[in-house]
Amino acid sequence: MAHPYDAYAELRDTSPVSFFEPTGQWLVARHADVNALLRDRRLGRSYLHMATHEAFGQEPEPEFQEPFWRVIRAGMLDVEPPVHTRLRRLVSKAFTSRMVESLRPRVRKIATELAHGLIERGGGDLISEVAEPLPVTVIAEMLGVPDQDRPLLRPWSADICGMYELNPTLDVQHTAVRAAQEFGDYLRDLSRSRRDNPGDDLISSLAQVLDEGDRLTEDELVGTCVLLLNAGHEATVNVTGNGWWSLFRNPAELDRLRADRSLLPTAIEELMRWDTPLQMFERWVLEDIEVGGIQIPRGVEVALLFGSANRDPEVFADPDRLDVGRQDNPHISFGAGIHFCLGAPLARIELIESFGALLDAKPDLVEEPTWKPGYVIRGLRSLRVTV
Repeated sequence: MAHPYDAYAELRDTSPVSFFEPTGQWLVARHADVNALLRDRRLGRSYLHMATHEAFGQEPEPEFQEPFWRVIRAGMLDVEPPVHTRLRRLVSKAFTSRMVESLRPRVRKIATELAHGLIERGGGDLISEVAEPLPVTVIAEMLGVPDQDRPLLRPWSADICGMYELNPTLDVQHTAVRAAQEFGDYLRDLSRSRRDNPGDDLISSLAQVLDEGDRLTEDELVGTCVLLLNAGHEATVNVTGNGWWSLFRNPAELDRLRADRSLLPTAIEELMRWDTPLQMFERWVLEDIEVGGIQIPRGVEVALLFGSANRDPEVFADPDRLDVGRQDNPHISFGAGIHFCLGAPLARIELIESFGALLDAKPDLVEEPTWKPGYVIRGLRSLRVTV
């Protein structure tokens, strides 16, 4: 967990496409293959648009998981065209680039206040005191979640995302189901009130959006909001924590960034590449394919190793070196193809403003951090600093 990159290098060199028995997945390690498969419509996040579990050769999901998947599959992440196409079109009409850019001053203010709080306390846990509150506050304000309810969001998000780890335990599964059900019920009540009394928030906009007579159903609105919290929160938190730990381990690059703030945009991209927050993304093989001369049959899963692809020397010069000014940086941390991250512009704004505010605070590391046990969503337990 602390350093998977030597194992990735061995995979790329010796077995870039290989079957991994413990999870029953085909591992894909090279950038060119990962990038191509993300765009290949012979693969999908789901197969349920074309076959039942049984017809696809898979075991049906346990009955107790039904409330979880009812919420999750009402959003766009785990569905395929034509449902995905329709959802993305409708959500994009409310989640516009102009709306996202209009959030920048507010994001900057929140980031500055959080950094100042860290300064006043003389330091603390950079993750729990800055990295986590920023995206939760931004998303809560976007959705119009009342102040008193915002502490509920972070636990819901963390619990739901537990389901996306490899072979989650039964306890983790039940916890994710409960969180999805609670968050879904909460958003359902909130969306109903906004349909009747719309405000200046994203839930109101999503409830009102109309495209040639088509609009989001209540379930789709709820699923979309759950996705916005989970995807927008977990990744941003982990880029911040992983990124600062990367800079502390590369002090010359940290000094370079402190001396030249114009490097912030390229630094953010490089930090996402160098220690990727989402190490792996899965796709179902919908038709027989060939990858790197290996035949992969319909009905199995491929594990696309983002962390490996982002260190591929065929694509990145000196890939194991952190370079905050790296110009040629086609990392795939936001994905590719039809499932490319809709929230990427907002994530970039949050990260640039967060890192900028923290550079002013001049944090120094107190102790070496430890990693959370999850592999897919890669992040630190805490990152204690002085300022």
